[in-house]
Amino acid sequence: MPFVHHLKQYFAAHKKHGSTDRRTIAHLCYTYYRLGASISNFDTDKGLQLAIFLCEAKPGNWALLFEPSWLAAWVASDGSSVATLDQKLDFIKEVYPGYNPATIFPFAAHLSEGMDATAFNRSHLLQPDLFIRIRPRQEDAVVSKLNKAEIHFEKISDTCLRLASGTKLDEVLLINKEAVIQDYSSQQIGNVYALATEFADSKKRVWDACAASGGKSILAVDLLGQIKLTASDMRASILRNLQTRFTAAGMGAYQSFAVDLTSAHDLSNFAKLADFIICDAPCSGSGTWGRTPEHLAFFDEASIDNYRQLQQSIITNTLPYVAVNGYFLYSTCSVFAAENEAQVKFITTNFPEFKLVHQQLFTGYTKKADTMFAALFQKK
Repeated sequence: MPFVHHLKQYFAAHKKHGSTDRRTIAHLCYTYYRLGASISNFDTDKGLQLAIFLCEAKPGNWALLFEPSWLAAWVASDGSSVATLDQKLDFIKEVYPGYNPATIFPFAAHLSEGMDATAFNRSHLLQPDLFIRIRPRQEDAVVSKLNKAEIHFEKISDTCLRLASGTKLDEVLLINKEAVIQDYSSQQIGNVYALATEFADSKKRVWDACAASGGKSILAVDLLGQIKLTASDMRASILRNLQTRFTAAGMGAYQSFAVDLTSAHDLSNFAKLADFIICDAPCSGSGTWGRTPEHLAFFDEASIDNYRQLQQSIITNTLPYVAVNGYFLYSTCSVFAAENEAQVKFITTNFPEFKLVHQQLFTGYTKKADTMFAALFQKK
């Protein structure tokens, strides 16, 4: 169960907690989980102490829980600013010589090529930011509304804005019509879409095979122009949510169907040839654990291979529906090589008619964003 759902159940059963209590408890729990396996040998009190010290820029309301030496260590050596993470870690190693921060993310042996294991490991100590993608011809309206509401934002590009995590936008923007809440790395996958250049004007049949929340479908509409969109997912409830979201986004001309992509027989009853298949495959989600840090403590390492097999089944069943000269985009929000580079090798080895156009690991951990992987193939 995702921890956010567990918290909702807990608070529903314990009515004594007011809104401030709920925010504080949730924040403290997520902070604790951010230290992952590095505090597995510490009791809960010490684990919480370490988590607050490493994740909070200043002691604030937690100051009463710390001895003077800890409070002093929160300040940089020059006394003019907060301590750096390295300075904090040096202090902790003096107090607890056995503490190993390298084990915050305990699955480093499985990382994709090009990952900076140390930087990725430490990125879990910070809550990722909120990103929005401005839809076509909506930039002036979005910027004006944010400024009027006095919501601070950083302009990453003409279409991408960074905001503080937790920023409430529902009452400020027309979500999905004016802007889409979409992580920075997920937006960058749009650059891979752009490499699919051999569409015939009359053939832009796009199938978002694992549609989930539909973000990549909306991205396809915005970047590829006039398309014939089909969206599918295993869960009928997701498709109902998609209908609501697509309506808000002004997308009425699309088809959808619920199907288990691991069943070739079921798929044959629905699927048709497509010029562009988006396969945002079910995965470990390990590139997003900065947002759901409980996975650092509860993820089962054996699941990596389970996901690998699931992905290969989906790949095998969907590739036959790519039209000649069409494209297949495989993507994950995983940092594990078995779910990324290994699947590229699986496709090129077993389906020689598919040529790799481009593959890329989007290292969002350097930008307070998610980390994602994408590989674009063309069928010849």
